Amino acid sequence: MGLKSGGLQRKSKASQEIPSSSMADIAFLLLIFFMVSTVFQTDKDRPIDWAAAEATEKIDEKQKNILNIWVEPNGDIFVNDVQRQMAELSDLVAPMYVSNRSLVISVRSDRSVPYRFIDLVQQELVSAGVVRVVFATELEQSMTRERR
Repeated sequence: MGLKSGGLQRKSKASQEIPSSSMADIAFLLLIFFMVSTVFQTDKDRPIDWAAAEATEKIDEKQKNILNIWVEPNGDIFVNDVQRQMAELSDLVAPMYVSNRSLVISVRSDRSVPYRFIDLVQQELVSAGVVRVVFATELEQSMTRERR
């Protein structure tokens, strides 16, 4: 005996909709996960004998608008804690400065760094077209520590 049209039918039909009753719980758990697992970048502490200055002012810029350039006594350059070559400094800084005109370049160095390295950094920054350059000093560092 053959089956007539219709034949066997399922007793329960699967729903075509995605259950949305637990979507808020999943979104909340994902939010907590990303908040807990986020790592914030911090500057590395460097033992520096800061240069002294009689007149200085504190930079009131957001951290994202400050580009730190560290100059070591042997002439090594670190841009935001990443070592770079002196020759590539202007090529690295120029696009950043064009895209963000409120960018402030903070040159940080030890008191014992020879002036020729500071002068090379200045020349690279001038060739990149940078206008806002500050030099970190001992007085500025003490003002920053008091605020924290």
